[in-house]
Amino acid sequence: MKRALRWYDYITINIYWFALTTRSQVLTPLIIPLLVQQFVGDEVKGTYVGIIRLWALMAAVLIQALMGLLSDRSMLRWGRRRPFIVAGTLGEIVVFVLIGFTASLDGMSGYWILFGLYVLSMLSSNTAHAATQGLIPDLVPEDKRGRFSGVKALLELPLPLVFVSFVVARMVSAGNLWGALFALIVVLIVCMLVSLFIPETPLEKVPFALNWNPFLRLVVMTGAFTVVILGMGWIVNAVMQLPLEAYSTARIVLTGLAGLVGMTIAVALGVWVSIRISIGRTIRENPSFTWWVITRLAFLVASTNLAGFVLYFIQERFPDLQGEKAAGPTSIVVMLVGVFVLLTALPSGWLADRFGKKPLLVVSGLAGALGTFIVVGSPDLLVINVGACLIGAAVGLFYSANWALGTDLVPQDQAGRYLGLSNLAGAGAGAIGAYIGGPIADSLGYTLLFVIYGLLFLLSVVTLIPIQEKR
Repeated sequence: MKRALRWYDYITINIYWFALTTRSQVLTPLIIPLLVQQFVGDEVKGTYVGIIRLWALMAAVLIQALMGLLSDRSMLRWGRRRPFIVAGTLGEIVVFVLIGFTASLDGMSGYWILFGLYVLSMLSSNTAHAATQGLIPDLVPEDKRGRFSGVKALLELPLPLVFVSFVVARMVSAGNLWGALFALIVVLIVCMLVSLFIPETPLEKVPFALNWNPFLRLVVMTGAFTVVILGMGWIVNAVMQLPLEAYSTARIVLTGLAGLVGMTIAVALGVWVSIRISIGRTIRENPSFTWWVITRLAFLVASTNLAGFVLYFIQERFPDLQGEKAAGPTSIVVMLVGVFVLLTALPSGWLADRFGKKPLLVVSGLAGALGTFIVVGSPDLLVINVGACLIGAAVGLFYSANWALGTDLVPQDQAGRYLGLSNLAGAGAGAIGAYIGGPIADSLGYTLLFVIYGLLFLLSVVTLIPIQEKR
């Protein structure tokens, strides 16, 4: 930068986080589940949401890494990051218009067109996402990054969640899909235009030589992780095909155990394979790091997919809230989770320093499990909202304490390489929980699936035991 930071730079540098979260909270819990339900019907909607989530998330991992690499070396006249934000936004606008027309289709042809468009949306959004996350490191001095990150948290969490709950979700609930998509497009355009005022200056020379090896390694790692998820999904589906009486206790217990064991193996084996490919045998010298990634992934499988399937759960629990009518209650649940994430994330850093990271992670895992079991056992929306608040508090405690623990465990001279694996854990969480869990819910209901997610919160506590925390 060639000038001092000004007050409005806090907005321009962080504004696109509002667009990214708004997009994800409109598509993932609302529009995509409703359209999939319309195309494939109620009997297999969970399965097909799992399929679309698996492949879209794996594509997101790769495109974000690729665009991050390219924007790091960008010498375009607009700057390093802004051209990628503009390109990603324009791509998203085209995709959203096409999704609006797709809603008039029926059957599997509509589903597969939606599948392709959702993957394209992931490519576009992660083009902009990769550039946006480089802005604070690029432009903000270290002594001001805390303040800029605070504004980022405000624009990334509560504000878009409130906007979605009270504006976009009402349009979806009323069956006004075009209105919801148009509102989303307006948000993207406004945030993109504001981001054009980011005080970037073009690079005068290429900062480093282009090295494709890390990206190629990520491609192999993502492919291996995907194979593990597909394999566990096939095994769980095979168990569900056993000749047992429908909805019998034996069938429910066996399917629940298969789902829990399948997701657990996918988490552990997926992490082990990914780390061996990315880091190699030297990881044997730091086993606590492997257990840290396993803990992180187990927790995120539960928290991510509770949000992804909550619309279907509400439809199942409340027969009068079918189709778009479930969008309003769903958005309220998601908003409450987000607000309590923010409320607990702010003090959790101090609590982690005062009492240790592992004790705080134990509390977060237990709180997440308790909140999930409250949601599962409640016949009332108000009590479900109470459970959602508890889950949000758990997630807020987890994010700060878990990341702080991870930064303590990695070699300081290779922190970027090690912590980069957390991005795959985030995408793998949505893929594991949706791809393996979707068929379980189609067969025996979303209550059973949510119980499995609650047990995964407890698994994240158990996997803390081998981690040696530095105090």
